[in-house]
Amino acid sequence: MSGGDRRIATVERKTKETEISIEFNLDGTGEYDISTGIPFFNHMLESFARHGLFDLRLRAKGDLDVDTHHTIEDVGIVLGQAVKEALGTTAGVRRYGFFVLPMAEAKVDVAIDVSNRPYLVYRVECANDRIEGFDVSLTEDFLYAFSQNAGLDLHVELRYGKSPHHIVEAIFKGLARALRISVERDPRVVGLPTVKGAL
Repeated sequence: MSGGDRRIATVERKTKETEISIEFNLDGTGEYDISTGIPFFNHMLESFARHGLFDLRLRAKGDLDVDTHHTIEDVGIVLGQAVKEALGTTAGVRRYGFFVLPMAEAKVDVAIDVSNRPYLVYRVECANDRIEGFDVSLTEDFLYAFSQNAGLDLHVELRYGKSPHHIVEAIFKGLARALRISVERDPRVVGLPTVKGAL
């Protein structure tokens, strides 16, 4: 549970398809302990934690004998819920974050508004759709679930790139960096970062 100045969350979700538990610290040091049963996805979530300076402990068991879709999407749901819970009222945060992430021949733009009005714009096309056992198209499903449950207006655009590995890794690292900026506490912000009085 989040409380006081500590922006932390513990979230669990169990369905007939997946069982997921997350411990999340928004103001961590980038420590992680992640197990999803999908090696490349583990690597992407580790990069997310490290580059966002989020502490993340995640355990996910899913019906991988059927497909990886349920696990990847449900992790997005639970991670989004953890971010929202840890944020609390969003008072004092910068709200907006943007990062341009180069990764070898690829470059990805990620922009975030912590608006509590979730939306995803995803402009990414890859010629190759597999990275080992990872379906590249599921990156969009993960981001949709994450943005909806975290309350983020999230825009992801591939400027250029060929390697699906580099493209997806740039997305996850760019997401981490942009989120880190948007949820940082700004000492000049008093209350909520909006003229509406509520996000």
